[in-house]
Parts: sequence; structure tokens; C-alpha cells
Amino acid sequence: MGRQIRVRGAALTAAVLLAVAGCSGTGTAPGKDGKPSAGGSSPAAPGGSDAKPAAGDVLPGMVGVEAARTRLAALKVAQPGTMAGYSRAKFTHWAEQGNKCDTREVVLKRDGTDVKQDSECKAVSGTWKSLYDGVVVTEASKMDIDHIVPLAEGWRSGAAGWDAARRKAFANDLTHPQLLSVTAATNRSKGDQSPDLWQPPDKSSWCQYGRAWTTVKSTYGLTVTEAEKKMLGTMLDSCAA
Repeated sequence: MGRQIRVRGAALTAAVLLAVAGCSGTGTAPGKDGKPSAGGSSPAAPGGSDAKPAAGDVLPGMVGVEAARTRLAALKVAQPGTMAGYSRAKFTHWAEQGNKCDTREVVLKRDGTDVKQDSECKAVSGTWKSLYDGVVVTEASKMDIDHIVPLAEGWRSGAAGWDAARRKAFANDLTHPQLLSVTAATNRSKGDQSPDLWQPPDKSSWCQYGRAWTTVKSTYGLTVTEAEKKMLGTMLDSCAA
């Protein structure tokens, strides 16, 4: 009996060690190498993880400069598609995110400092610094939520062929660097223009803007124009070494 107990004990110990080894595997986590997958990776659906920006970034899901260069080089260059059939209504937003909060309110809370919300999740106070122009705002009503890659730009570069669920994910993406609180003035100045046609007036934001735009286009498998790709390269060149 003693021998049988010792054998079973040894087997149990081996099984535990194997299980621990499996949980602490050394494989690279998806998306951590900064390399785009063919056709873009599958973005999180609306209501998924509310990712937090890394230190030094104002947007979640950003890749480093060299990873962004790799992604930029891999983007397909093509002429922009037509706007035939486009409607903002085809990109459902803002989606409900739980606790009476929609995507806009979640982003305002994430991007602000000392943000207070009422019982309906509306921001009633707080402080926001707009990346594009460096302006500090203390009224949520003066902030817009910018789609880094605008909905219309997405449509022209591939989203016209998506289904409704993927367009909704694109319009409400809290995981990748697609949504940002900015001053209404800069958001409306930008409109649906690509980086070759509009750049943030504060050049110190170009590094983050270029990395964000490139990351989103890569993630969703969207195309770029030659002029757009060149300007994105210029923005990445502005990043500190």
C-alpha cells in the first residue's frame, strides 16, 4: 500500500508540474510583436475590453515606432473607393457599454482627469487636454470623440465591403487606438480627411497620431494611398529616438 501511495503521489506531482508549465508558456502573445496579420487582425466587438493607454500614450493599443513602421510598410496601397452607399448610420454608434454608459461616455471618462459622472453616466465635470491642439477643457460638451480613422475614410478604404457587426466594432473600438477625446474645433476641422490632407496643428502630437492611424488601418486591413503613406512616414519620423 505504501508503494502504491508513493507512485500515485509522484504521478500527481508530475501532472501539476506539467499544468504549471502549460500556463506559463513562453510563446509570444498575439499582437505583441507588432506585426500585422494578413488582412488585419480581428478587432474586439463593441462592449469588449476597455483598454487603458500605456505609459506615455494617450490612446490604448498603440504599437511602438518600429512596429508601426513595419505595419505601415505592409499596408496595401490603393486608390480610395467611392462614397456610393455611404451613411454614418451604417456604423452604429455610440454603442451601449453597460451601466447606462455608451462609448462616448466611456472614452470621456478614460481620457479625462477627475471626471465625475451623473446617474445616467454623463460627464458633469472633469478636465481634458486635447492631443491635437494642446487645449485644456473643463466642460465635456466642448469635447468631441474623434474616430482616428474617420468612418467615411474607413468606407473609402475597405469598410464598404464589411458587414454591420464589423462596422459597429470599428465605430466603437475601445481596445485599439481608434477613439480619442479632442476639442470640437479640431475634430470638425479634420472632418473625414486622411493625414496627407489634415494634420494635428500641434506637431508634438504627430508621433502618436501617425502610430494610431497606422495601427488602426493595419488592424482592420484597410488600404492607404501613396500620399497618405508618405505623410504617415513623416509623422513616424517625428517620434523621439
